[in-house]
Amino acid sequence: MSTTFRVNRIQQTVDVDPSKPLLWVIREQLGLTGTKFGCGIAECGACTVHIDGQPVRSCVTPISSVEGREVTTIEGIASADGELHPVQRAWIDNQVPQCGYCQSGQIMSASALIANNPNPTDADIDAAMQGNICRCGMYGRIRNAIKSVGVASSDEKLFYDVASAEDATEVDHG
Repeated sequence: MSTTFRVNRIQQTVDVDPSKPLLWVIREQLGLTGTKFGCGIAECGACTVHIDGQPVRSCVTPISSVEGREVTTIEGIASADGELHPVQRAWIDNQVPQCGYCQSGQIMSASALIANNPNPTDADIDAAMQGNICRCGMYGRIRNAIKSVGVASSDEKLFYDVASAEDATEVDHG
């Protein structure tokens, strides 16, 4: 069965079993390997992508469910001219990654949060990041990075300083 959808602003048509998880179509058919396999049961968040702007666990999302929809992967959140997304820039500025395996899923969840709530509270961050596991325990850095992203308007993105990492509260999101 053929499924037609947009991935990172490009229309794609794939001919695969309609129950095949989106994760494997993205990685195997489309060659976009930034989205990671972690658990296969939607519990770790490593496979998070956006479908029509909403964070979704691609490891349990059948390809048939994205017919006619817009899928964005970690490779597609930068601007069309290659400028990093503000969340990607904040991840670098706050030195978030350690091993890096979970980071694409973390960034996808955080960017969806920021798109809907440019100045989230700690409770907003906890809710949005629930289910994104970081085995390296970088939750304080993740929180600081998210808080450092501010949106002044729909056209202009700003960064501002936040409290030091020592002030961050570690939260178990798993």
